[in-house]
Amino acid sequence: MIKNKISRRDFARLSAFTGLALGAGYPLWASREEETDHLCILHTNDTHSRIDPYPDNDPNYPGMGGYALRAALVNKIRKETPHVLLLDAGDIFQGTPYFNVYGGEPELKLMTKMGYDAATMGNHEFDNGLQGFIDVLPHAGFPFVISNYDFSLTPLHEKTLPYKIFRKGNLRIGVYGLGIELEGLVSANLYGNTKYIDPIHVARRMEMLLKEEQGCDLIICLSHLGYQYETNKVSDVKVALSTRYTDIIIGGHTHSLLDPLVTIQNTTGKNVHIGQTGYAGVRLGRIDVYVNKKQEEIFVEFNTTKICKNQVF
Repeated sequence: MIKNKISRRDFARLSAFTGLALGAGYPLWASREEETDHLCILHTNDTHSRIDPYPDNDPNYPGMGGYALRAALVNKIRKETPHVLLLDAGDIFQGTPYFNVYGGEPELKLMTKMGYDAATMGNHEFDNGLQGFIDVLPHAGFPFVISNYDFSLTPLHEKTLPYKIFRKGNLRIGVYGLGIELEGLVSANLYGNTKYIDPIHVARRMEMLLKEEQGCDLIICLSHLGYQYETNKVSDVKVALSTRYTDIIIGGHTHSLLDPLVTIQNTTGKNVHIGQTGYAGVRLGRIDVYVNKKQEEIFVEFNTTKICKNQVF
């Protein structure tokens, strides 16, 4: 069994990198090599086919974004950090001519080269219909994890996963995915006989399976529901309030920049951390998770990094 115990030297380096300090709320157990397991989660959402960086004269994101710059940052972090998960919360497609011409193929090929571990489906993954998604799916060297879309009566049947379990060091990590209701958002002819299932009901079922049956130490929801709404529409906040085992929600759809993470208490009073990195891949989210399995405690630290040409990787 590979151990993922963080050394005191790595603890000091990570503390300096993320600005952590024991006096600023960092638990003492997290500095004890014999007790702590560390996982670095990198995440994106709503990249919308932004393969190239924005032009230098863009009024909002000058010189920012692009797959090559993101890959350089991811590679740097992987060299420094033993156990990394790279995840995406959907809407990989649509937004630049690359998608209009190639239908999502270059996006999936580049994400595969970058070593993404999993993604969930956003509403724009349906923009070329089910068959359009199937046509480019072979270019994805990572699974699409979506738990509340029933594809059993569609050509996508058994081409996605309801959940995925990853082993990183000594940690067993369960990932499930939640998609937004497609009716009224996507043309019916594009999603066909896809059946939408209530996300909160599915979240409770998935987290129970992953925790109680599969013995996961950490449970992550990849969500394309949206962070929060003024209406009763299901959102990441509502999922967090309604679950008991989900530790982290990596969100999308509302293009929210949540820096720092938003923390919500679940049905048992434990913290659920919600992250989202805005729009177009101009930022990379990083969540450092420190787990004390003996005491069943988790500490989370987060930051987003702007992806820009003058960044030194």
